Amino acid sequence: MLGWLARGAWPPADAGFTQDDIDAAVTRSLSTTTLPSQAARAYEVIRPSVVLVQAVPEPGQTDGKGTPRAAARPDRAGPGEPGSVGTGVVIVDKGLILTNLHVVAGARRIRITFADGFESEATMVGAQPENDLAVLQARSIPDDLVAAAMRSSADLAVGDLVVAVGFPFGIGPSASAGVVSGLKRDYRSPEGQRTIGNLIQFDAAANPGNSGGPLVTAEGEVVGIVTGILSPGSQRFFIGIGFAVPIESAASAAGIAPF
Repeated sequence: MLGWLARGAWPPADAGFTQDDIDAAVTRSLSTTTLPSQAARAYEVIRPSVVLVQAVPEPGQTDGKGTPRAAARPDRAGPGEPGSVGTGVVIVDKGLILTNLHVVAGARRIRITFADGFESEATMVGAQPENDLAVLQARSIPDDLVAAAMRSSADLAVGDLVVAVGFPFGIGPSASAGVVSGLKRDYRSPEGQRTIGNLIQFDAAANPGNSGGPLVTAEGEVVGIVTGILSPGSQRFFIGIGFAVPIESAASAAGIAPF
């Protein structure tokens, strides 16, 4: 019986399969298999390197109108604590993280939540105010921490697919896909304190809480750090234009030459 089954498991020698038959079988298989989208693949690549950043302000920090600085922002912090919520991305697997300076400025305490739920306090070890960038060092890290891959933004073109990953309004990690809609843009912060130049403009949805998160290519490689959205109203919600600092500037804030 076993011999019969073994012989029956193989097609007859004269089955006559041709390359056309094989190609047709592969085509039928592909036509019935749902492949992940480019955005889904990019998200899966970058997700292990994206972190939630929560910053609790120093007592007495205000926005100039008597309102606590971080509490005045729409990107509020964790349960029961006033403060700001943003996103960060791990660029060195020893726990070095890039985020926005406005997320952690004036913070009394910074808490990081990694992709696997591991939590750690962090300290700011570097800053680049002219580009609204901060570098954080986590005090402890997961055993299997993964650093993001970075890619030069020099060859970005208008129309290229990009994905923004972060924690809009503290919800996430969340992903939104769009395209590069402009290059070398200038952006003035809502408070009017500074203008940042040479930015990547994109139309993937971003909202308060996305600040400091990665803007990645279809391959999941970081080309920028999300820093702001254009919103003419006071509510600061996304209307279709976001801005990111090119990764070359962001990496230099951490003393890294990635390319």
